[in-house]
Amino acid sequence: MDYQVFDTTLRDGGQREGISYSVADKLAVAKLLDEFGVGFIEGGWPGAMPKDTEFFERAKTELDLKNALLVAFGATRKAGVAVEEDKQVKALLDAETPVVCVVAKSDIRHVERALRTTGDENLAMVRDTVRFLKENGRRAFVDCEHFFDGFRYDPAYTASVVLAAFEAGAERVVMCDTNGGMLPSMITKAIEEVVARTGVSADRLGIHCQNDTSCAVANTIAAVEAGVKHFQCTANGYGERPGNADLFATVSNVQLKLGVQVLPDGCLEQATRVSTALAEIANIAPDTHQAYVGAAAFAHKAGLHASAIKVDPLLYNHVDPSVVGNDMRILVTEMAGRASIELKSRELGLDLAGHPDAVSAVTRKVKELEAGGWSFEAADASFELLVRGELPGEGYARPFNLESYRVQVEHREDGAVVSEATVKVRVRGERVIATAEGNGPVNALDEALRVALSQHYPQLKTVELTDYKVRILEGSHGTNAVTRVLLESADGNRDWTTVGVHENIVEASWVALVDALTYGLARTTAAA
Repeated sequence: MDYQVFDTTLRDGGQREGISYSVADKLAVAKLLDEFGVGFIEGGWPGAMPKDTEFFERAKTELDLKNALLVAFGATRKAGVAVEEDKQVKALLDAETPVVCVVAKSDIRHVERALRTTGDENLAMVRDTVRFLKENGRRAFVDCEHFFDGFRYDPAYTASVVLAAFEAGAERVVMCDTNGGMLPSMITKAIEEVVARTGVSADRLGIHCQNDTSCAVANTIAAVEAGVKHFQCTANGYGERPGNADLFATVSNVQLKLGVQVLPDGCLEQATRVSTALAEIANIAPDTHQAYVGAAAFAHKAGLHASAIKVDPLLYNHVDPSVVGNDMRILVTEMAGRASIELKSRELGLDLAGHPDAVSAVTRKVKELEAGGWSFEAADASFELLVRGELPGEGYARPFNLESYRVQVEHREDGAVVSEATVKVRVRGERVIATAEGNGPVNALDEALRVALSQHYPQLKTVELTDYKVRILEGSHGTNAVTRVLLESADGNRDWTTVGVHENIVEASWVALVDALTYGLARTTAAA
């Protein structure tokens, strides 16, 4: 392909606060990026970072890339040092990658103040390093650091760095918005001026944008529209400060909006899966509102939207979600209308088309409950139970009937805090009383209820609570505030979320817990 998708998640992306990739992580990330179809994967800085040196060494035997070429990153030779004697340049060759990308100063202020050398010596450093790499059989890319700031300050010098790199044999010279301060119009103007000043075609240039103005993706697209055919990104926009241009948004925009195929066939559909997997490796919660690949990217809340979507989903989606491996979701809230209820129910496998009374009842209940603080946006299981309760023959029978429950919290003399819960329930006609301890009231209730139900429902052993979220609702304050609880549960095959709302946090938790176990038992029984 003419266009080069260059990923730097393992180098620039790894500079994000909170990310610390192990070598095993870096290998796993590289495999996923290759599956997504990027053309180049910048693996790090061998020689400068021991972890990166190990990565390149292991990559020789452990990576079998199908789409991407591995890239070693480093700097031009040091001022006053012969390129053949520069240890970090030698480390670039030792990495044995087919492509090497070196960073060079292109702002004369940085040359003189940071490198403490002359403009002429900096140009020699660029020429010598690129020639040396080429002589040793490497494809050479040059990242011009602080390019746009330097070009605005001294366009003649910055242009001379570009020409020096190309004269020495560089394949691509990359214009870097290192400080991230540019806007799209500035990018476009600078590229036009660089082309006019140097005579270099725009398609030989590259673009690398930081996101300090929240314009990294837009700036990258502006460069592509100006003729640039090499663009550098990071997965999920990871990077220093606010980050870099997001790989998935940039590629999706170029391929879907500009109509330029930059990935191999079938790869764009992997975007959502790869994005989520990379977030897991980075140990960062996926951004639910991330463009294209976020869980909320194609989520619709207002009833007016749902009515139109019912007729034609593309009326309110800018692209078909499936082209990036995502799904459309209908959020059920107080803004929901009948169409929202029908679409959301269909998403959950329930057809309400022939049940207008059920649609009306569910719509009314949702509006009433959400007015009281309930929220079904993230609680699909509770919503499904509500809908099934209104459909003839579709309801899930409660696995028990509650007689009473009691929870005590004891702060002991030794400082230990122990919760004890007792539940009295009727299970299949049998009265059962069970008591259990836990590290908190909700945990104790969960344990006691499981003890009470275990003889009749042994399959509960596979169901576990995986997360517990509490929120004090707006407009309520102090210890008597209304509380909303979200419980996330899983059984090894799937996960689900339930909701409970009450002035008493224990009762709110109980409501969500009962829904969680009811749903889990019904699903487990149905699967069996």
